[in-house]
This record gives sequence, C-alpha cells and structure tokens, in this order.
Amino acid sequence: MTAESVPRSSRSRIVGVTAALAAALWLSLAAGAARAHDTWLLPAAARAKPGGSLALAMTSGMAFPQEESPIRPDRIARSGVRLAGREPALGGVKEGEKALALEAALDRPGVATLWLDLHPRTLDLTAEDVEHYLEEIGAPPAVRARWQAAPEPRRWRESYSKHVKTFVRVGAPMDDRSWAEPVGAALELVPERDPTALRAGDELVVRLLRNGAPAAGVTVGLLRAGEAKSVDRATGDDGRVTFTVGAAGWYLLRSTELRPASGADLDWESDFATVTFEVGAAAAKTTGGTG
Repeated sequence: MTAESVPRSSRSRIVGVTAALAAALWLSLAAGAARAHDTWLLPAAARAKPGGSLALAMTSGMAFPQEESPIRPDRIARSGVRLAGREPALGGVKEGEKALALEAALDRPGVATLWLDLHPRTLDLTAEDVEHYLEEIGAPPAVRARWQAAPEPRRWRESYSKHVKTFVRVGAPMDDRSWAEPVGAALELVPERDPTALRAGDELVVRLLRNGAPAAGVTVGLLRAGEAKSVDRATGDDGRVTFTVGAAGWYLLRSTELRPASGADLDWESDFATVTFEVGAAAAKTTGGTG
C-alpha cells in the first residue's frame, strides 16, 4: 500500500500519532540528558612499560565504560601525572567524536596517578528532572528536604565541577606509594590500598575528601564495567567507605557532593569525583599435599 492509497483522514491520524511519538521520544531523551552523566578518565591499558607513553580517553556517558560525549579541551582547569616522585604534565590533548584523547609519558617504574579537574559549568533542571537527578547521585535527606521546602515556583540552578582520576601500574612499582596521596581536587576519592594490585574478592577502603578534609555522609558508588547498577554506600564520619570488588574487570568509583550555593544567582553548587581502576582475576588457590 502506498501513501497515496491511504485515505486523507487516515494519513492525518498517522501523521498525528507519529508526531506524538516523536515528541515523547524527544522528551525522554531530553530528560535523560539532563540527568547526571558520569565523566571518567580511562587509560588504554592498566599496565604499561617504563619509558613509553600511554593513551587515555576522557568522556561523559550513562553506561560506563561506553564513550558517549567528548569533553572540550578548554574545559580542562588543571591536570597532571604523579609517578614515583615526579609530576610530568598530561599531553597529546585532542578532541574526538566521543572522547577527549590525552597522552601520558611514563618514564619510570611506579604506580601512576593521572588526573584532571574541569572548569565549573551551570545546569538548569526542571522539577521532574531534579527528582531523577537526586536519585541518581544518592542525595542525602537534607538536600531532598531543602528542595521540597523551596517555595513555588521552585528553581534548580546549579554550578558543578568535575574531577577525574585513574591509576596505571608501570613496570614493577617497588616502594612507590604516591597513589595514596591526594592530588588536591576539591572533591577527591583516595584509595587506601594500591588500586593496581587489586584482585577479585579483595576489600577496598576509600577516603572521600572535600578540600582535603573528610567528607561525611556522602554517597560513594562502585560500578563494574557493563553493569547497570552500582553498589552505593555513605561515607562515615572519617570520610571512609568500604567495598568488596567481586569480579575482575574495570571499575568506576563515583561520588557527588551537593550543597546550597552562596551566590544569589545560583541555588546549588556541586563537585563530582570519579576514579577508574582495573581489578585482576582472583589468585589461584594452592592445595597442600605430601609427595
């Protein structure tokens, strides 16, 4: 049947239904885009040889580690590499279709900490989007209560900053423990054991720091690559949270700290922190016996 053979009244109904479906799809996509995309930094490999360079990609997306939206180079506020007492700069910055490409020179053995801070951006959300957003970031009750108590028409205007970090094992690290030191981000996740030596089944304790001080009562999520739902836990008074990494693969640690804004033109301010690391397979069990 061709379009010309369809009665005009039926064609009008079909066009109307199609337009309605298109509008519904657009609204769904728009709502999704307004929600909290994770932004992460991912190396081409979790292990590297000393003396070479390593490619990295920074992207934003809803399904880690799938690349979705590139970060513009002009959004980078500061960046760096810490490796065995040295801090060379990240280079090779190049904007791609779905990710920002970077490059790190890894000239000596150790555990490399690679990181970037992004300039703040402003976000406006509708009341419907706010509910999804607060659920995604695991906002504490105080934030939800403040939002619900706001007089109508309620407005959500937020300034947010993002801080990303990853770790790479370079050769035999020996006694390099620089991975345990903060890089000075406004919001930062700091592991308390070498993240490049983790194996499936290991326990990982992480500190969440806000301007260098423990951030208490803030949700931290642990998400394994390819999985839809993270394991979410709130930090204690000391800013610490404990996870068990249940299987091998790449992982994303993420946290958002949201607070009332100090300026009249904003309602909220926030910082997003993420860390990526790879977990190895569980060590093979040995059985004792006599020969």
